[in-house]
Amino acid sequence: MINLNPEKIDDLTPERTKSIMERSMEDISSIFEETRLIVNDIRANGDAVILSHYRKHKEDITSADLEVTRKEIEDAYRQVAPKVVDSLKIAAENIIKFHKAQLEREMWSIEVRKGILAGRVTRPMDIVGCYIPGGTAVYPSSILMTVLPAKVAGVGKVVAITPPGKGMKASPATLVAADIAKCDRIFKVGGPWGVAGLAYGTAAMPRVDKIVGPGNKYVTAAKMIVYGQVDIDSPAGPSESLILADESGRADLIVWDFLSQVEHDPDSAAVLVTTSRELADRVCEIISREYDGLPRKAIFESSLAKHSYVLIAKDMDQAIDFTNQYAAEHLQILTKDPFITLNRIKHAGSIFLGPYAPVPVGDYASGTNHVLPTGQCARMFSGLSVDDFIKKPTFQYLSKEGLAGLKDVVITLAEAEGLPIHARTIRARFE
Repeated sequence: MINLNPEKIDDLTPERTKSIMERSMEDISSIFEETRLIVNDIRANGDAVILSHYRKHKEDITSADLEVTRKEIEDAYRQVAPKVVDSLKIAAENIIKFHKAQLEREMWSIEVRKGILAGRVTRPMDIVGCYIPGGTAVYPSSILMTVLPAKVAGVGKVVAITPPGKGMKASPATLVAADIAKCDRIFKVGGPWGVAGLAYGTAAMPRVDKIVGPGNKYVTAAKMIVYGQVDIDSPAGPSESLILADESGRADLIVWDFLSQVEHDPDSAAVLVTTSRELADRVCEIISREYDGLPRKAIFESSLAKHSYVLIAKDMDQAIDFTNQYAAEHLQILTKDPFITLNRIKHAGSIFLGPYAPVPVGDYASGTNHVLPTGQCARMFSGLSVDDFIKKPTFQYLSKEGLAGLKDVVITLAEAEGLPIHARTIRARFE
């Protein structure tokens, strides 16, 4: 039996509010030093460290065993149900279409002043790495969500890494998804070994410019350690969702939306914020009734007890203020006019509008990306997109007349900052 009861936002203590807001933010402090040692070892010794680690799966492992072969991909297609393959292809089409719409003009420029032309160009990265979880959880959808935006952006080479299982075998569904996404190379290396291998390069693994994709706390720690050597996406923790509803929300649907987000992980979080006491009571009642029949009971028991809440707001203003403060990874808006409510939302990773847009549709097939910021990071990060794989250098062209109009300003500021040669190079053009 689970004891989930509605609480009024007005009754929350500052400590209780802080606990709700911080939810399951990933704490990597306890494993940071251990991970750093692995990363440094790979930086110094390369493949030898990776091979030593994976002898637990295959005694006579060599560097050649780290990369997936074409035969392995062909074998994978025979192991994955045709219906799954077809579903991955449909999802891929939608993801490609959505992310193509994100592409900006390749170049633009403006005349800042007479004789001064300034602008910006877009250039894709040369090579990026995508981390795909493996082991106990297999997410072929994450292949599509990371590889396809990079491909759409025009990245030269896209490399995927995923933890192998016994016999150095990768998940067949992951390999099929990687092939559908036209991934250039796939390596059966996970955890900090895979992250460090891509960050520094080894004899077997190429060095990349950026590493993206979700992983456990060891992956998160490794990505933070190599940041600066390579770019990374936003730090990601356990899945989380907030449902914002008024009295028009359907309790029976909200229950399954709520529970679907806490079945991921024992540290997942789900929050319902509603202006309706009746709806809040009904949702708690149905969850209690359905609880004993849920699968994966240990996960639900933990996530519902630790990070899940049903909260009652005195009005929609308070509900929206709380929602913006929470800055959820996934936000569902179940109000009479969700588009009007959307106009007041400032912080969220991905937003789902109306009763027919549950979060799993975005997880898999609507085209939007499911690699999203967690733990209030939606205040300053966006979900993965084409922009993550594009650089935007600026340029300027000045005529002599244009430079003449600015020379005194530049000379004055250069001398004020104690950089006389900066000033001299301007003066030289008019002597």
